[in-house]
Amino acid sequence: MTHNQILDIFLKTNALLNGHFLLTSGRHSNQYFQCALVLQYPEYNELICSLIANHFKDYDIDVVISPAIGGIVVGQEVARQLNKKSIFAEREDKSLTLRRGFYIEEGKKYLICEDVVTTGGSVFEVIEIVRNNGGIVAGVGYIVDRSNNKVNFGVPQFSTLQLDVVSYLPDECPLCKENKIPLVKPGSRKINL
Repeated sequence: MTHNQILDIFLKTNALLNGHFLLTSGRHSNQYFQCALVLQYPEYNELICSLIANHFKDYDIDVVISPAIGGIVVGQEVARQLNKKSIFAEREDKSLTLRRGFYIEEGKKYLICEDVVTTGGSVFEVIEIVRNNGGIVAGVGYIVDRSNNKVNFGVPQFSTLQLDVVSYLPDECPLCKENKIPLVKPGSRKINL
């Protein structure tokens, strides 16, 4: 699939939003990628995640792990296509942790999957969970790279769509200064506006 074909899917499913958004990273932006609106369609989920699975198919991977909530659907589909186990980390007291009986097996190799990366904060948290428990990070696969390859996880990484989407620190946000468009937080993580 080409960059434009993937972007067309986002546009067709109304998953590329324009407005004034508070991102999970705490930054502000005029665009937001709501991957859930794409991934709700099994054919798009399978198609887009196949790009990640195909990229990592020859890597030595034992388990796919994702940060909740956005990465779960991506991780599950990539794991299905690679025929691997899928687990996820979820927020508890503002930090990602393993729950529900999930655990990291020492010496096993983990592929981290995510939906959207802006600063990479959630992925870096999962990397730390894997490494702190004796696992090995084999790579990181994600759908949208809002940083246009500026975020480096220090392991093999692959994204299906790279864009340089502008984001601002809250006190530098021109949309806040104009005060014409209200700030909204469409993602899953609770952050105060």
